[in-house]
Amino acid sequence: MDKNVIIPIALFLCVTYTIKIVVDAYSRRKLLQIHGPTEDFALMLENEAAASRQNSLRWGLVLLAIGIGFGLLELFNLRDVTAGMFAILLGMTGLGHLVYFFLARHLR
Repeated sequence: MDKNVIIPIALFLCVTYTIKIVVDAYSRRKLLQIHGPTEDFALMLENEAAASRQNSLRWGLVLLAIGIGFGLLELFNLRDVTAGMFAILLGMTGLGHLVYFFLARHLR
């Protein structure tokens, strides 16, 4: 891939992530400054941690399913870009999301 394409995309992602971090830190600081109940702040941090774990579980399962899909493509020696290749990859991605859905529902 060309550097002229990668560098602007990487720069955009870095700036976007930095803005997200700054906004999150600002909102936490404001919550601490209003001297609200510490239980609310602790509950908010606990919910964020649980959401982070759920997000990690989701993307871990989806990426595992995509990896299995690529393994199936290699196993069946599918080298040309065909509809079957996309069907396998999209099907495995959907399967990863479904597994996440059932695991998340079971873990609650």
